[in-house]
Amino acid sequence: MRSAGNSEVVARLRAAGCVFAEDEARLLTAAAAETGVALESLVAQRIAGSPLEHLLGWAEFHGLRVAVSPGVFVPRQRTAFLVDRAVELIHARPGHPVVVDLCCGSGALGLAAARTAADEGRPVTLAAADIDPIAVECARRNLTPLGAPVYEGDLFEPLPGELRGCIDILLCNTPYVPSEMIARMPPEARDHEPRTALDGGPDGLDVLRRVAAQAADWLSPGGHLLVESSEDQAPTALAVLAENNLAGRVAASEEHYATVVIGTRPR
Repeated sequence: MRSAGNSEVVARLRAAGCVFAEDEARLLTAAAAETGVALESLVAQRIAGSPLEHLLGWAEFHGLRVAVSPGVFVPRQRTAFLVDRAVELIHARPGHPVVVDLCCGSGALGLAAARTAADEGRPVTLAAADIDPIAVECARRNLTPLGAPVYEGDLFEPLPGELRGCIDILLCNTPYVPSEMIARMPPEARDHEPRTALDGGPDGLDVLRRVAAQAADWLSPGGHLLVESSEDQAPTALAVLAENNLAGRVAASEEHYATVVIGTRPR
């Protein structure tokens, strides 16, 4: 197979439904050269539905290259809006804020928030956790260079006790797709990302309910929980936060097609 500009490669990708076929051909060719994997194999996998990021081994997120392994949730560009809200809240916290990325997947949210805050003169103490061992391994690749531990286990269970009542910013990209909608998702997500990272139960908010039930115990006074939801789910999510002694508000972005629900522990 010829170079990235090869019209045959572009045509095959475009025929498979790849909207940015030229860019993907260039990226796949570069990945083949870097990894030694045959370009034909990468193109065939992409045409078969494998996420581009899994084939490249990385995803661009919030201006960073984040390592992403096959079988790991690919960070969505809209979630950069949640990171920006988190960084704003980091700046509003006194001292040296403690940030935890729960349901961390690749660790992209924690990485982006910590790197951005540090670049803006507000270093943080970062930790992360996920129930999926493949995600934990991937997150360690991204977060170990920052000195951030990544724990394996269900939600708060693996976190060290010294974090209880001390988390200033809790990033939690909980799954929020209603179970019956999973079958309608694009094959890239449905067939190649872990269901635990997508399926939020009957109304999409089951995992949020579990997080909210414990969040006030782990947050510092005035600390914040940030989760993503759909616009339609936001009112129910606010009610869930209120039931668990968290003051809720919604931040939304038409530009990013993003809705973020923020719950704050009373001081």
